[in-house]
Amino acid sequence: MKVSDQIVFVTGANRGIGRAFISELLVRNVKKIYAGVRDAQSVDRQLSQDPRIEIVRLDVTDSDEVARAARIATDASVLVNNAGIVAFDSLLDGSLATMRQQFDTNVFGVLEMTRAFAPTLRSQQGAVVNVLSAAAWFSAPNNGAYCASKAAAWSITNALRMELAPAGVLVQGVHFGAVDTDFSSGYNGPKISSDEVARATLDGLEHDEIEVLVDSDARMAKEALPGPPNAFLEQMRS
Repeated sequence: MKVSDQIVFVTGANRGIGRAFISELLVRNVKKIYAGVRDAQSVDRQLSQDPRIEIVRLDVTDSDEVARAARIATDASVLVNNAGIVAFDSLLDGSLATMRQQFDTNVFGVLEMTRAFAPTLRSQQGAVVNVLSAAAWFSAPNNGAYCASKAAAWSITNALRMELAPAGVLVQGVHFGAVDTDFSSGYNGPKISSDEVARATLDGLEHDEIEVLVDSDARMAKEALPGPPNAFLEQMRS
């Protein structure tokens, strides 16, 4: 897929990895970008003034807003499901409401956006990019709900790929370890930049790759899957 030919819809576009996607897409001279954001007031000047960008108010957990976004972006050829949330808490003692919110955003948000955009993507023989995580392949202490949500999103990504393949739609999953965003503000280990995620993802899209492992953490976590549960974490601790 030639990225410069595409019209791209990015969810969670105003900061972090989503914002990096916008910058990299502009560098690659895409035809147009729909920037999905929950709060239009938080959008920076570049997003609001660049003629190639259209701001779309969007909460991926709101079915009406998802449907509205799909009606607006009927020319989109690539959907980047980037919006996501994380909350660090115990599965035993943490808030169930917060855990459900993570699944609503990280799993059902991805699914509902893809369902809403599927007719357009089929007609364009386009692509879906699901921003996942290396956490889809292990479960970290006090981060179990987030890890479980990303594991579910990975499974859904693989199933969507099978359903959309007959129409010529590429479905790509993107995995990585810690990224230097608000998500990982309390993590003191090595982090990659949001720009690295965006560049690796779009490079993969250019080569029609169904899975992008951005960094060594993602590669190690994937390689550890055939071993005991959480083998990746044990490797990291040793």
